[in-house]
Amino acid sequence: MTELRRPTNPNNARFVSGSTMRHVLTMTSAMGLGLLTIFLVDLADIFFLSLLNDPEITAAMGFVGPVLFFSLSICIGSSIAMSALVSRQIGAGDEAEAKVYATNIFLYGMLVTGLLSLVIWFAVPEFLKMLGATGRTHAQAVIYLRITLPSMPILSIAMAAGSVLRAVGDPKRSALAMLSGSLMNAALDPLFIFVLDMGIAGAAVASVIARITIVIFGLYWIAVKHRLLTRFSRAAFTRQLNPYISIAFPVILTNIATPVGHAVIIAQLAQYGDDIMSGSAIVWRVVPVAFFGLFALSGALGPIFGQNFGAHCIDRVRSTFSDALRFVTVYMFVVTIVLFMLKGLIIDAFQITGDGAMIAAFYLTWIAVFFLFDGAQFAANSAFNNLGHPGLSATFNWGKATLGTIPFVILGSMWWGASGVFIGVAVGSVLFGTLAVFTCFRLIRRLELAEEGPLE
Repeated sequence: MTELRRPTNPNNARFVSGSTMRHVLTMTSAMGLGLLTIFLVDLADIFFLSLLNDPEITAAMGFVGPVLFFSLSICIGSSIAMSALVSRQIGAGDEAEAKVYATNIFLYGMLVTGLLSLVIWFAVPEFLKMLGATGRTHAQAVIYLRITLPSMPILSIAMAAGSVLRAVGDPKRSALAMLSGSLMNAALDPLFIFVLDMGIAGAAVASVIARITIVIFGLYWIAVKHRLLTRFSRAAFTRQLNPYISIAFPVILTNIATPVGHAVIIAQLAQYGDDIMSGSAIVWRVVPVAFFGLFALSGALGPIFGQNFGAHCIDRVRSTFSDALRFVTVYMFVVTIVLFMLKGLIIDAFQITGDGAMIAAFYLTWIAVFFLFDGAQFAANSAFNNLGHPGLSATFNWGKATLGTIPFVILGSMWWGASGVFIGVAVGSVLFGTLAVFTCFRLIRRLELAEEGPLE
């Protein structure tokens, strides 16, 4: 890989020189480790809950998925806006403005998630019924969500804090902040679930405490180590609102497409009973752990794209995207082989039986490999969000969640039952992942031509 360089480099703009592949690997590994700790906590939650030998509780964790994804998507939108705006200012050498953005975006995120969490809290019972949750499974899902939803503003701060640390080139502390919360959760899960006999409510309480832990560590490092917070200014708060909305709103629209599509999938699977839902719920926790590196791309690539875009290094933007696709391809095939080899162990460890074991084995054998195209779309979305075209990522995500999901999973369900639902998901991933990559390269080419200017 040819190393791209620039003669100038603002103090904190660490990504405008050096190997782009090294930056991709460094940032993705750090962001990935942070996400891995979150995903491992979700996996630990369902693992400990599965030891209760209660399929209704395990199925309930499947039904809470869309709501959790929705709340997470809102927080990710704010964190990506944080990454894009702060990294651009650092890339342009304006650290003072970066501090103001960091302070205000924390506040914007808290306000948005606070209002939404209140609305969702009241709507949860009816929404779960729409997904097909009934009886005790419905009641358990409501308990979990009504405990965790009020902590959405806390999660927003936690994720935005990680974005600030990555934007200034400090991915290590970003990962450590996430790790601190995950270790707290893993320690509290067995205490609350078994020792205090709180069941699914115990898992929810442990998650809330973990989020608080992440915020404590993240804000400490931002304020003390990097001094990237400043005094509140009403004028700056108003002035920076439009730039925040211009990125956060399309990104939020982009990200909530995923839980919408997920809700469609769950509604199709619910008709096959609690065993299928239990097996699917466990698969949905195993897959993020296995593919944590791909999930990390949207946040990890943002500062690299943002700093080089802010410094007008469009050739490095292209190199970053190409290197990200290479990473996705190699990572994907290695992990898919590992999942195939371990599928029996996974099924036994989570005590999946009957139809649940069948659907888990089918996914891990035949469907997981198609996550390659999701990873490619994650990389493209990061480029769109940080190169001034967040509407494109919204378009592709919603296209995948609707046109790329609804007809395919319905037809798949009609033709092949529960397994067909996942076949439909794979078809949509191939279609929209390919289109997103093609569009991203075209966007970068337009930026290169604009940077070169008119020919003499």
